[in-house]
Amino acid sequence: MNMLEYANLPQWLVALLTEKFFNACIIHEDAKKNEKNVFCLDCCEGICPHCLTPHRSHRLLQIRRYVYHDVIRVGDADKLLDCAFVQSYTTNSAKVVFLNQRPQTRPGRGSGNSCITCYRGLQDPFLFCSISCKVQHILRTEGKLTKYIYRCDYMTLPEPGLDDGQMTPDTVLEPVGSVGTESGSSGSGGAVGEVGCRTIGCTATTEIVRKKRSTLSAFRSTFQPGCGPGSGLSVSMMNRRKGTPQRSPLY
Repeated sequence: MNMLEYANLPQWLVALLTEKFFNACIIHEDAKKNEKNVFCLDCCEGICPHCLTPHRSHRLLQIRRYVYHDVIRVGDADKLLDCAFVQSYTTNSAKVVFLNQRPQTRPGRGSGNSCITCYRGLQDPFLFCSISCKVQHILRTEGKLTKYIYRCDYMTLPEPGLDDGQMTPDTVLEPVGSVGTESGSSGSGGAVGEVGCRTIGCTATTEIVRKKRSTLSAFRSTFQPGCGPGSGLSVSMMNRRKGTPQRSPLY
């Protein structure tokens, strides 16, 4: 993150990518539900739900947690900066992108598409696994982010109100060929920054896994005593002992 801290970046962006969210709020350390899951773009700091009152008139961004890492909705991200070619996921009926790159337990595969910055495996045609990876790549290659940062004068928390930010791991990658986003932008190829945030992936793997799980569940229920139409047959098969082996007669 040193590159982000010393580059000529908006203060809110540096704070957003370096803040430790979902830690306990120091001001409300004795209160319940005191995790910092909101980011105030005007004050450039993470706050907890108990800190909201003095920030009500500020631009507020909810931070969510998915697979133990911080994410934000694509619709919110598109208001702040160009998210083109950052891989998005759909979870809890919301499209999200990771703020920072995630540590890898093993080196990336040599073949296939991968993040330009950290080499994490990606779906085609994405180039970055997180907002941070895209920012670092642009700073390395172009030196500044001016044309990728959008002016956002208003941002508020979602209705009906703030949730705990925890998202269940039921991710579905976007279908191949889909380029729409929550903010209504779309695109079809081109250099980074030329199109809106693209959400292209594949749901085939998810559907296969679901079919396998449903088939496995049906198989198990069939062979459980008292479950399913074949329960009588399965019980008799389970209780039947192996008899004395019959030998063929000798001639």
